[in-house]
Amino acid sequence: MNLYEIDVRNIKGVGDVKAKQLLRLGISSVGDLLTHYPVRFEDRTEVTPVTNLSDGSMACVTGIVTSSVSESYIRKGLISYKFTVSDDSGSMCCTFFNNKYIKSYLRPGAEYSFWGKVFKKGRKAEMTPSEFEESSLSFCTKNIVPVYPLTSGISQKFMRSIVMEALKEYSGYIEENIPYEIKEKYELCGKEFSVLNIHFPHDAKSLEISRKRLVFEEFFILQISLRRMKSLCKKETGIHFSNTDISPLLSKLSFSLTFAQRRAVQDIINDFSCGYRMNRLIQGDVGSGKTVVAACAMFLAAKNGYQSAMMAPTEVLASQHYNDLSPLLEDCGFRCALLTGSKTPKQKEYIYKGLKNGDIDIIFGTHALLTDKVVFANAALAITDEQHRFGVRQRAVLSEKGGHYIHTLVMTATPIPRTLALIMYGDMDISVIDELPPGRQKIDTFCINESLRERLYGFIRKEISAGNRVYIVCPGVEDGEDSAVKSVNSMYKELKEKVFPDIPIGIVHGKMRPAEKEKAMADFSAGATKILTSTTVIEIGINVPEATLMIVENAERFGLSQLHQLRGRVGRGKTKSYCVLICDTYSEDTKKRMEIMTKSDDGFKISEKDLVIRGPGDFFGTRQHGIPPLKIANLADNMETLKKTSIAAEYILNQDFQLELPQNAALRRYTDKLTYKLSL
Repeated sequence: MNLYEIDVRNIKGVGDVKAKQLLRLGISSVGDLLTHYPVRFEDRTEVTPVTNLSDGSMACVTGIVTSSVSESYIRKGLISYKFTVSDDSGSMCCTFFNNKYIKSYLRPGAEYSFWGKVFKKGRKAEMTPSEFEESSLSFCTKNIVPVYPLTSGISQKFMRSIVMEALKEYSGYIEENIPYEIKEKYELCGKEFSVLNIHFPHDAKSLEISRKRLVFEEFFILQISLRRMKSLCKKETGIHFSNTDISPLLSKLSFSLTFAQRRAVQDIINDFSCGYRMNRLIQGDVGSGKTVVAACAMFLAAKNGYQSAMMAPTEVLASQHYNDLSPLLEDCGFRCALLTGSKTPKQKEYIYKGLKNGDIDIIFGTHALLTDKVVFANAALAITDEQHRFGVRQRAVLSEKGGHYIHTLVMTATPIPRTLALIMYGDMDISVIDELPPGRQKIDTFCINESLRERLYGFIRKEISAGNRVYIVCPGVEDGEDSAVKSVNSMYKELKEKVFPDIPIGIVHGKMRPAEKEKAMADFSAGATKILTSTTVIEIGINVPEATLMIVENAERFGLSQLHQLRGRVGRGKTKSYCVLICDTYSEDTKKRMEIMTKSDDGFKISEKDLVIRGPGDFFGTRQHGIPPLKIANLADNMETLKKTSIAAEYILNQDFQLELPQNAALRRYTDKLTYKLSL
């Protein structure tokens, strides 16, 4: 019985309305429901006597209801219901709000168990129960209780009840999907036991061994799926390039490629020459020179008579790539064009025609490249820059425009730890540019608080007087409920009207129209404005060599990797550059993170720290990469398990790559299901 083929409406209590609500959680089948794991657990096994209750704690109390329920009108929309609960040690008051049915639920003289937050004034204890039940039931109290991710219309009580119903009805059909040999070697419990105890643990030990098994399983199946996909990609026929001499292009550069750049270019040449389709990631720190490597790839495609496309997430970045690379490539005899949403219909039609009849060799653009009107004559190479800003399907659409044989190259300036790259890009070959071009300035980084703002403004004026330019980045666009959070609109207004009325200041943020953002960046690049107030829209790709000072307001609200990206917007010229992080919230976590930023400029080391401190969320959402969100495994906490599953996956695939052996049949079904999701 395949539990993923059984509609969740087969579970008692789930009708059409609840089924629609559950669908928002990704639950449409019994299998989905049983793998909707709790996000945490509340240990309610210990019953606390009333006299031992402490203020602010969450506690489980078992006692007899010794009074009737009194009703009090507090204000419009708020009514309280109070009653007394007593055990052998004393009494406490229980309060419910806006629960008119509580009188009918409780019987004075009966014994109940209550779970909730305790408030104490002197010796008097009061509880606001979040759950209660007759003490003989022991379901929501006196147990280790799961707490699930929810959506509107679905309560914890309902979720627990339908999971329990599903387990009663279908637990015997839970399929073991890890081969016996692997289970034995890594001391893993059975699948049925792990599912039962991850939802309703028998005890703390059962919960621990169940989690261990399910974390291993999630990583194991993911790694096998990605390795098989990668191998299949390597076997796909690709367009063969016979002419791989890039010396004509290199001779036109005003600099020499670094060793790391040459290594990445050679990787691409090897891919182009082997007869199989390239599927490669170029990963490099800010300013490492990935764009030049991409130019070499486009040069080779054009030299062999094929078209190529380079897609960037913003018009500003796409225009910058076009302005930087088209003169170089056109000087080699190839025709380039730029396609963005802000082009006029007439300009777009001209470009569509040029791509279709082969008059345009190289096209730079944004999402506009994905429209149905973009048809290539003979595309052979699709490049995606800052690829984590695109969904997997968007990248696939660009590649598919060239047919099944097109080479794919994606680039990211977000340094990613090898362990994380193993998961995120397990289906790709990876080239790492881990060397900065000579002449790149070291950026001195400082962390200050609000008390030094006037001195900072003096430093800004000094930098501008020297002919330099300044970025000021804020976390928000408009003022919100938290007055401590700086918004770009209020910062722009204050600087323009009060602090620097004599200095031209620009503003750019994500809510502006593309043409407005383009103009703001062009003005800053040309020097028409000297200070640019911005949100993180300037985080990627913007190259203004005259910018020497990056100021980040509320730095504690940004991830380390994001702060490193922002810092990389300066130090791109020959002048000494600085980054100032303004932070007035000094928790231990914040102190640790700011110290890392001020002491290290190695993006890869910073990303390792970011992964440990805040988890992978600061890099990007896994869903954007086509990797389904991890349901129970955590990359920051489960690195050792990840390494073990890498060894286990390699062992299984070396024995039976197609997973055709009987003992691998269930594993194949699970990996095929995941592979299908990855390809969407």
